[in-house]
Amino acid sequence: MATRRCAGLIGLLGAVLLAAGCGGAPAAAPHIPARIHKIRHVIVVMQENRSFDSYFGTFPGADGLPAGMRHGAGCNPDPAAGRCLRPFHDRSQVNVGGPHTAAAALSDIHGGRMNGFVGTVRRAMTGPCRIDPTTPTCVTDRTHPDVMGYHTARDIPNYWAYAHRYVLQDHMFPSDLGWSLPSHLAMVSGWSASCTSQTDPLSCQTSIGLRPGAPGRGHIHYPWTDLTYLLAAHHVTWRYFVEPGRQPDCADGDMVCVHPRQNAHTPSIWNPLPHFLDVHTDHQTWNVAPSASFFADAHAGALPSVSWVVPSIRNSEHPPSPIWRGQAWVTRIVNAVMRSPDWSSSAIFIAWDDWGGFYDHVIPPRVDPYGYGIRVPGIMISPYARSGYVDHQVLSFDAYLKFIEDDFLGGARLDPATDGRPDSRPSVRENAPQLGNLLSEFNFSRKPRAPLILPTRPSPGYRPAAARG
Repeated sequence: MATRRCAGLIGLLGAVLLAAGCGGAPAAAPHIPARIHKIRHVIVVMQENRSFDSYFGTFPGADGLPAGMRHGAGCNPDPAAGRCLRPFHDRSQVNVGGPHTAAAALSDIHGGRMNGFVGTVRRAMTGPCRIDPTTPTCVTDRTHPDVMGYHTARDIPNYWAYAHRYVLQDHMFPSDLGWSLPSHLAMVSGWSASCTSQTDPLSCQTSIGLRPGAPGRGHIHYPWTDLTYLLAAHHVTWRYFVEPGRQPDCADGDMVCVHPRQNAHTPSIWNPLPHFLDVHTDHQTWNVAPSASFFADAHAGALPSVSWVVPSIRNSEHPPSPIWRGQAWVTRIVNAVMRSPDWSSSAIFIAWDDWGGFYDHVIPPRVDPYGYGIRVPGIMISPYARSGYVDHQVLSFDAYLKFIEDDFLGGARLDPATDGRPDSRPSVRENAPQLGNLLSEFNFSRKPRAPLILPTRPSPGYRPAAARG
């Protein structure tokens, strides 16, 4: 099996792989402190299309925009205007961003110079403006692209309040370069691949240039193993909560838009589990539920052990959806958990699935030819969270899988050598030596902290007490 996996990937990449990527003995079982089991409910909230610098570039103590950069030093060349564009405070609640395919990520990174963001946008402009199908207006500013803009506590007060009160992760990276579908696949399975067979997990090869299959229930596109297979095998409850809504990314060319009459359900790029073979084999497709069920479960104190919560485009912060609306959606989720009987045993992880074309100054770590992607914000909220802690560890969405596996599965991994369902993934991303451990963000020696209930619609300029200073 190892030979087949390696040969297939080498043929795909034509590059040297990491030594740990193919073959070799499975990693030793990790040591798992018993205190992790105080967390009995893990909630992963995945928003859309923001870089770390665009949201927390001026957050105190974080690896944000260097002060000199905000006062004239450094720039991103603008080939259209023949000048440099530097980071600026963007007070707008509606942004545009830029292309966010894998090719766009490489263009933005520009060989580690991190100065290709404006040029990438300029090359994507083929007309006087870009029309997004979700809005009737022209949303591209040709004179001053907003990819260099950043927001502050006055613009996103609740997010900054959570960061001040709980944990801000300033080195969170998407598992892969590129856009939503690879990120959401990695979020639930630790891998993004394309397959020649709908039923053979060994027919898959790593791919981040994916396009979703035809929409519709019952279509199998992903035969490799996802985390829910292990959760079901260990009798761990899970649900994937999706908000019904419209299709994103039509204007970016990231996917073929479906017919408007098929937009009644959250699109498959943010909702991949119904297309996994093992979810059908385990008869667990019913665990993919509407977001209303999440709020009902939280109110009843009946949250599953593992929850994923994803929005529709309306509440996603995916441009041009307004920031305030996405922040309100996330605040509703957090408030629901905090008001729930399950709050005292919960951990909420909030992240954004990719950078959306927005500027970030940190070079992504390279764990293999496909990742990591450009840095995104990450927040951890829990009654046991270390207060006001900025976690500088290198993290990716694989860290969520690792934490869930350590908490509920005794450290079992999505590893084809040990999980009982071989697939052709070239490496076990949860075991990457660069990956930090989310356990360090908790202080289990203290009593559970009281909740921080925030208004979903703070008034302009509102700054909660936890965000002052």
